[in-house]
Amino acid sequence: MKQEKVNAKSVAKNIALVAVFAPLYTIFTFWPLSPVVGALGKFITMAVIMAPLIGIILGPYLGVLSVAVGGIVGLSAGQIGGPFGPLSFVPHAATTFCSGMLYNGKRMICAITYTVLLVVLAFYPVVGPVWLYPYFVWMQIVGLVILVSPLQSKAVKQIYDYTKLTELTSGVGIVSLTATLFGHIVGDIMFEAIYWPNIISSVDTWKSDWQFLTWVYPLERVIIAIAAALIGTALIKALKAYDLKF
Repeated sequence: MKQEKVNAKSVAKNIALVAVFAPLYTIFTFWPLSPVVGALGKFITMAVIMAPLIGIILGPYLGVLSVAVGGIVGLSAGQIGGPFGPLSFVPHAATTFCSGMLYNGKRMICAITYTVLLVVLAFYPVVGPVWLYPYFVWMQIVGLVILVSPLQSKAVKQIYDYTKLTELTSGVGIVSLTATLFGHIVGDIMFEAIYWPNIISSVDTWKSDWQFLTWVYPLERVIIAIAAALIGTALIKALKAYDLKF
């Protein structure tokens, strides 16, 4: 009977957390952050900043559920158009999954998945960066190096056992950077699959897009990680003050 009460309490807590973070994610989907190159009228939204934080706080599975629910609700409420229609939340869900797995100590799973996805992106038939402009993947390779390095483990430890706010900010920032690059790779693969050749059929256009984005997306991802670190520091500190165990 006691175990049943504990389970019921845990389920109720999980439902409550999803009920809080799903609408929070939805709200952020209404604020544009930057336009999507190659997709006129489509935007990356501020929700990309919340995605890694939701993974750290809720874990990979509840986090992905929250993002999915929030994305669907936002779509039905007429959110700003994402580049993938009703599936625009998927790259954010991937980001959430990665940050949640990293926080749970599943770095090897993230590293293997990251590597496989990066290979798929790079060697995508005809329009993959390897065939048109290999330099495009430089920042994503940096992300993989961080992911498999001791720096990643140290970042997670800093979130767990921080003694100074600067440690917490650094830890959240590094985890967020890795996770947002993971989500970016997923988004790029979706872009290749959906936009080639149905929407963008010119190989020259793809090449010019890769060239332009080579230096744009790293800056964008760093800004996202910094914003997530600042917001995450305040959010995690507040939640821990109420003795919420992630």
